[in-house]
Amino acid sequence: MFLTGLVLWMAAVVIIFVTGNANLIPTVVLLGSFLVPVTFVAWAFERRETGEITDGLIFSTFVSGGVLGVLGASVLEAFLLHPSPWLFFGVGLIEEAVKLGALMMLTRRLRTRTLRDGMILGAAVGFGFAAFESAGYAFTALFSVDGLSLAQLVQTEVLRGLLAPVGHGLWTAILGGILFAASRPQHFRTTAKVVLTYLGVSILHGLWDSMHSIALYLTLVLTEGEQFVATPHGWLVEPSTEQVNIFTAVEWGGLAVVSMIGIAWLLVLWHRTPRPVRIGWGIVRSPVIPAVGP
Repeated sequence: MFLTGLVLWMAAVVIIFVTGNANLIPTVVLLGSFLVPVTFVAWAFERRETGEITDGLIFSTFVSGGVLGVLGASVLEAFLLHPSPWLFFGVGLIEEAVKLGALMMLTRRLRTRTLRDGMILGAAVGFGFAAFESAGYAFTALFSVDGLSLAQLVQTEVLRGLLAPVGHGLWTAILGGILFAASRPQHFRTTAKVVLTYLGVSILHGLWDSMHSIALYLTLVLTEGEQFVATPHGWLVEPSTEQVNIFTAVEWGGLAVVSMIGIAWLLVLWHRTPRPVRIGWGIVRSPVIPAVGP
């Protein structure tokens, strides 16, 4: 699935560059934005535990959950957030809350809720959110002061595609797993563990979004050497080579640390679930453990 989609996306990009046919831009935007999220959701779907998680449910959580999350976050961020040093942590709290709400609404009728299934469905909502958000960023990157820029669009999609596995899908998978593990067939339970997990993934989200600003601040604190350069648009700050190197190392190093924390958290939860056994043609079930006591 991934390789076929990648080849089609690359073919569309090459043909646009060669022919200049702007009608293919939506094809590039959609393929590039959805390729990695859809691939990971399909991979996760094969590791489900119960037959209640059908392809239809995965599709609805991916599409509906993603759209509801993007719309809800846009409205809440417009009304609740204002410029401040804590802006991106507010973004993390809002976006993780709306994704969690979408997950709860779309899975409220499930009779069986396991940690692993919660992680899979949470990942579907998170990757859906990431796909629609990436499509928006790619479309916005298309427009530059010099007109349409296909190069900026492609760069944006490549970067967001590479980072997609350690972003929204990862955070909502963790939160969905903890929510399902704490809940009952009749209703969801908001326990202290669910609240702490929500705050934890929101902090990771906030750190991820604010890493550019953190790296800039640390670079200015640790170094000297920037200078003002005259340009047709006024005086601009030109950083030194040392500052550029330190800024790049701090930003990408910080993103790597946040990613490793999220991945380690996910792996710990994943390995806490019973090892599934495969029955028939690719249907995954957990071993049935008999109840003890009355």
